[in-house]
Amino acid sequence: MASFMAALMALAAGQAGAQSFCASDGQPRPAQLLERFINANCDSCWADPATPKAGAGQLALDWVLPGDKGDEAPLSAVAAREALDRLAALRQSPPAQSLASTLPVQGLKGATLRVAHGLPLSGYLGASIELKPIPAAAKGRQWTAWLALVETLPAGTEGSPVERNLVRNVLQAPWDGRKPPAKGAPSRFFDARSMSVAPGANPERMRVVGWVEDDKGRVLAAAESRCAP
Repeated sequence: MASFMAALMALAAGQAGAQSFCASDGQPRPAQLLERFINANCDSCWADPATPKAGAGQLALDWVLPGDKGDEAPLSAVAAREALDRLAALRQSPPAQSLASTLPVQGLKGATLRVAHGLPLSGYLGASIELKPIPAAAKGRQWTAWLALVETLPAGTEGSPVERNLVRNVLQAPWDGRKPPAKGAPSRFFDARSMSVAPGANPERMRVVGWVEDDKGRVLAAAESRCAP
């Protein structure tokens, strides 16, 4: 555990070697967030040819909702209860089959959102999300940071017509702009956690997607990590 936390601290400080972590550095900034939801009861939804495909400037996320059949649901092995929390945040009801939601990314002038993760260790990944400097728009408001650990699956996986970023774990953190930074502390919002890799997931396909929302549910910034070849 001590070695894991040391690696996590190095990640948070941005001091890890080039091959020991993956980050959003240098990646294009998404213009839209496309979220695709599937009810675990729907055995044909994963391979549905009508599944919306991510277009230019879109960042896609795939959520599988727990079905009322429990472990007997066809897609129960990849269902995540956090998907219900995300639907609630979007003020949407769980679909009987599937649902797609698209939100524009507003953008934050003068501030950069960065996400990063380390290498798998004992079934966990150290992951972080950071916004700096704290923009003036955040002052006096409480924002929410979302950090999703996703497994990127190429098109054709189990018959899927599109590449999928299957959500495997989620961190949701409040960022309170009503409190000024501590004296001498950098002007930033930051969270770093160890995130468990779901059973059955391929650690080599894991990466992180992060975004920030204001108190009205608007997506202000988004970023995704990419690992160098």
